[in-house]
Amino acid sequence: MMTSGTTSTTDTPKVGGRLGPAFVTAALVFGPGSIATASSLGAGFAYDLVWVPIVATILMLCFVNLSVRIGLTSDSGAIGVVRAKLGRVVAVIVGIGAFLVTASFQAGNSAGTGAASDVLFGGNPALFATLFTLAAIGFLWLPRFYRNLERVMVAIILAMLVIFILTAVVAQPDLGRLAAGLVPSLPTGSSALVVGAVATTFSVVGAFYQIQLVQEKGWSAGDFRTARRDAALGSIILGGLSLVIMVAAAAVLNPAGMSVETPADMAIILEPTMGRWAAVLFALGLWAAAFSSLIGNSTIGGTMLAGAFGIEKGGLASARVKACITAVMVLGGVVAVIFSGIPVELIITAQAATIFVVPLIGAVLVVLARSRDRGELRIGAAQLVLAAFGVGFLVLLAVTYIQGLLT
Repeated sequence: MMTSGTTSTTDTPKVGGRLGPAFVTAALVFGPGSIATASSLGAGFAYDLVWVPIVATILMLCFVNLSVRIGLTSDSGAIGVVRAKLGRVVAVIVGIGAFLVTASFQAGNSAGTGAASDVLFGGNPALFATLFTLAAIGFLWLPRFYRNLERVMVAIILAMLVIFILTAVVAQPDLGRLAAGLVPSLPTGSSALVVGAVATTFSVVGAFYQIQLVQEKGWSAGDFRTARRDAALGSIILGGLSLVIMVAAAAVLNPAGMSVETPADMAIILEPTMGRWAAVLFALGLWAAAFSSLIGNSTIGGTMLAGAFGIEKGGLASARVKACITAVMVLGGVVAVIFSGIPVELIITAQAATIFVVPLIGAVLVVLARSRDRGELRIGAAQLVLAAFGVGFLVLLAVTYIQGLLT
């Protein structure tokens, strides 16, 4: 059963290839903030919080699956589905909320491209941030934007996966302590980082955007098995990237008593085995994470903003939607240049701040996935329980974060 809306999935030609949306989701969620948070977890608490990205990945798998089911059984964009089922007010709140979440990270993405380029080539980071923001805007306005986005994101996420797996391997982690870290615990002073880490991997806004991506792909209800497999792969890659960086930081930075205060500090993870190439290799990974999120994160924010304004018709092919995405890119670039970069503390704070918006979006996803509009793809009782646990977990993290600020 299809809800009324703006973009027909049955009339949209399928984009070539059987994989794609999951890589886009993973690349747009995994940015400089993800690297900073994962590195800080490992540096500050060694292997004690290894369980965090694993639990977050399980919850991300659940919520991406919800969005796939919604997207495959709807003929309107993500905000359009909310508007049709829950009304205009809820749609505007969700759209503006999702926009604010993504906008809070955009400056960090722009600054990340500048910081990484400074390590690779030398020069002014602000200038590099400006150039790559302009390059991203140009890429956005290319014809067949989604097809090009998918290809670039697949290449970038695979490159990051290779670089950061190598990072973890050469760091030679303590496997015994790593296994012990699978048992959940919450060391004193870790609450803010845990919230940030969960927001990094269990990105409800990123999951929510999967509704749009499966439609841009041209998939319908008959493609559920392919779409579900694709969504699972992307979520596992996303969680795996955070895990390997955290493990590498636990193996290298924690024994030396080092903290992560700037993105350059994270390159030290590779120095024991990569020597003078450590900074270059890590900078390549940082640039890949930053540039992919610079494009992908702004795509979410702009699309959600367009949805809130009711001008999302046409999806990523629409000039009005692209104008909203451009606005997010410009906003991030301007902030990054004015402040000459974004400190790690601000990135982590932005990650944690999302926890106050996402429980609402998570609850909306559960309601939509449970709706009879989903037909045969309507979630069952078991997944409903897991999804409800996910929303409750987000609320619990928000409370924990507030308590951490007050103590």
